[in-house]
Amino acid sequence: MTIPVPPDYRPSDDEEFMNPVMLEYFRQKLIQWKEELLVESSSTLNSLQNETVQEPDIADRASSETERALELRTRDRERKLISKIDDALRRVEEGEYGYCEITGEPIGIRRLEARPVATMTLEAQEQHERMEKVHRDE
Repeated sequence: MTIPVPPDYRPSDDEEFMNPVMLEYFRQKLIQWKEELLVESSSTLNSLQNETVQEPDIADRASSETERALELRTRDRERKLISKIDDALRRVEEGEYGYCEITGEPIGIRRLEARPVATMTLEAQEQHERMEKVHRDE
């Protein structure tokens, strides 16, 4: 059973964190985002399959190839993002969504609004990135 979310609803710090309405709000936001990405991906595939025109001019051909490569790279990033969205939806179902995977603390509504697939608080994310940089520089 899905919980109805009022059309003008926006999560706030004044309500219980990850209450049923807030959780459903983020679940719907994730699903909508995934659907948009899938539509874009499908349209890219169709245009790439239908684009068999060979450009007679070498500069035009190079430009077309560059655009195609950029489009494929963008779609690859979106494919990875869809995987993160699926993980976030799984966390919603398991009751873990909105909480930091490192500290267990609430991630924060503003961060989740900006990045619904976030798995860490801003502080934990910054710490993680600092550790990655230290290990990368070694």
